[in-house]
Amino acid sequence: QVFPSQDPLDRADFNAVEYINTLFPTEQSLANIDEVVNKIRLKIRRLDDNIRTVVRGQTNVGQDGRQALEEAQKAIQQLFGKIKDIKDKAEKSEQMVKDITRDIKQLDHAKRHLTTSITTLNHLHMLAGGVDSLEAMTRRRQYGEVANLLQGVVNVLEHFNKYMGIPQIRQLSERVKAAQNELGQQILADFEEAFPSQGTKRPGGPSNVLRDACLVANVLDPRIKQEIIKKFIKQHLSEYLVLFQENQDVAWLDKIDRRYAWIKRQLVDYEEKYGRMFPQEWCMTERIAVEFCHVTRTELSKIMRTRAKEIEVKLLLFAIQRTTNFEGLLAKRFSGCTLGDGTVKKPDVPPPSTNPFLEDEAGTETDEIVIEKSDAEKPKKPKAPDNPFHGIVSKCFEPHLYVYIESQDKNLSELIDRFVADFKAQGPPKPNVDEGGAVLPSCADLFVYYKKCMVQCSQLSTGEPMIALTTIFQKYLREYAWKILSGNLPKTTSSSSGLTITSLLKEKEGSEVAKFTLEELCLICSILSTAEYCLATTQQLEEKLKEKVDASLVERINLTGETDTFSIVISNSIQLLVQDLDAACDPALTAMSKMQWQNVEHVGDQSPYVTSVILHIKQNVPIIRDNLASTRKYFTQFCIKFANSFIPKFINHLFKCKPISMVGAEQLLLDTHSLKMVLLDLPSIGSQVVRKAPASYTRIVVKGMTRAEMILKVVMAPHEPPVVFVDNYIKLLADCSTDTFQKILDMKGLKRSEQSSMLDLFRQRLPAPPSGAESTGSLSLNAPTPEQESSRIRKLEKLIKKRL
Repeated sequence: QVFPSQDPLDRADFNAVEYINTLFPTEQSLANIDEVVNKIRLKIRRLDDNIRTVVRGQTNVGQDGRQALEEAQKAIQQLFGKIKDIKDKAEKSEQMVKDITRDIKQLDHAKRHLTTSITTLNHLHMLAGGVDSLEAMTRRRQYGEVANLLQGVVNVLEHFNKYMGIPQIRQLSERVKAAQNELGQQILADFEEAFPSQGTKRPGGPSNVLRDACLVANVLDPRIKQEIIKKFIKQHLSEYLVLFQENQDVAWLDKIDRRYAWIKRQLVDYEEKYGRMFPQEWCMTERIAVEFCHVTRTELSKIMRTRAKEIEVKLLLFAIQRTTNFEGLLAKRFSGCTLGDGTVKKPDVPPPSTNPFLEDEAGTETDEIVIEKSDAEKPKKPKAPDNPFHGIVSKCFEPHLYVYIESQDKNLSELIDRFVADFKAQGPPKPNVDEGGAVLPSCADLFVYYKKCMVQCSQLSTGEPMIALTTIFQKYLREYAWKILSGNLPKTTSSSSGLTITSLLKEKEGSEVAKFTLEELCLICSILSTAEYCLATTQQLEEKLKEKVDASLVERINLTGETDTFSIVISNSIQLLVQDLDAACDPALTAMSKMQWQNVEHVGDQSPYVTSVILHIKQNVPIIRDNLASTRKYFTQFCIKFANSFIPKFINHLFKCKPISMVGAEQLLLDTHSLKMVLLDLPSIGSQVVRKAPASYTRIVVKGMTRAEMILKVVMAPHEPPVVFVDNYIKLLADCSTDTFQKILDMKGLKRSEQSSMLDLFRQRLPAPPSGAESTGSLSLNAPTPEQESSRIRKLEKLIKKRL
């Protein structure tokens, strides 16, 4: 179909008969058949005319196309001819321009060569005259004129690098080099004469000749400048090496202030006498200070190695304190531009936080633990992020920081012993509804001390001493966990022997069971909260230590073992709480299993053992919940662990209740439902604020107690016919264990012969549930018995609702 059309004659499935029937639907419509025929004939004629016109129109198309193509080809040929003419004319014009400018180009080259020759001759004249003047001025020591002239001669000589093959040019170049060498030796000799190496006595002051000589040295080989600087600084510090020799009294750490006072005086003296002699860009003042630092570090290292046994903590910290102060002073005075790479060490700046290890550390408390009142001056914080001089002297103290680490080890050992003594003297925290379960105050004291040690050590060093301090931290975190936390957890005692069934049934307030007192429960909760605080703070301590220590040592800081230790304390505390409540419920469950359930004649209220279990839960859980209010997730763990412990134990005691009558099973089902309701409400029992129990806990209780209910429903079901009983067991319990099935048969009180046939049938029916054909058929054939059982269960459920 080329063009869309609504005409029925154009349809692909056109049917002539249908079309005629459409035109003449009735016999009466045949009356106008002639009119219809005429219309169709008229339509046929119009179509013929249209076809004829189209065919005639197509006869001339081919001829017109050929004519248009020929005309286009002719136009292209004409265009090509015009383009060729234009190209020929352009080539002729280019040749004409070349002919005209040929002479001009020759003249241009001649001019350029002449200009170059004149310039080179001028440079040569300047070079020859400059070399003669340079040699004469050098002999007369006219360094002021030599400085400018030498720079000019060197610049001019660069233009003759490509002419070095010419003997005269090469000779001038060699004369310049000889003049430079002679200048260098002459200037060094002048400085040696002005500042002799032997002896410390110096002439009155600097001369203008030496000042100009320094300007010449800037132009000469850099080695000349370095030699001048080296000799001058060495001569300037020669007095220092004599005054503070290793055998002198002032050389020891207790008089370290005198070293820094000496260099301050020397720098002032230098500025007054020699400040203008050396160029500003030589930074001579800073170079003297830096060389002093290197010499001091070497000398201090040597004397400390010799007298290592005399180093005490207070003396070491005093020396480090004054040294870091001096390094801070250097950072304020100088830029550090003369320092080589590797001496600049920029520590990280800790971000602000409320964490005890992430607080602002700019306070003055950092040294108050070790330094006594006599050393009241606290070390400043020269170790700022932009201090390039940090460690330039104080690095020498690092090998001796073990004295500081050993001191901290001793202090922490005494601190832990004091915590133990305080706990024994003050006893466990008094139970308080509002404040119970609070973190032990010794925990906060320990971490505050840790923070102070860490800050102080990071000021002294961020290398190996920080790793050693971390090891000390780890040691006393473990000691705190075992001595203060685990060591003070109450011990469990088992004194449930000698109890009669009557006394278990009549148990009212658990006086027969060894339980934790209120104070002991509060203590366990307090230790749990403390361990949780220690766990979180230890993780933050690890992060802070990694920030403080050098990047290359970060991998060696790992407090995972200590966090695991606190996790064990938390787990043990929860387990103690669970065991206590679990043990309190044991006598009641034992009483349940000892009752004569086959003699129960009617279903009444919940049994005494249920009341006893609920009483223990209501006594313990509110106390634990209130004391763990700040650590809600661990209270949830307690509930989950208790449910996981109590429910399997309850089911095991259910299996011990044998034989059971039908009424006895109904009473047990009522008791089980009561316990299920109490357990579901366990997290908020006795609380004024009703909070929905966590879904994870609810799933455990529902799954476990529903299994107990299913066991009792299977026991209540009649064992005849056996096939129905077995299938009912598989459907309700979905337990393929023959041991469980055996226990249920024991609960029903069946004889051994009946049990044997039942077990055989059970083993045969086990593969059947997937196909299910026979079992469903047998169940449908014996419909009345399950109906009787379901009606009995419905009555029991109504009774439970009525009681509740």
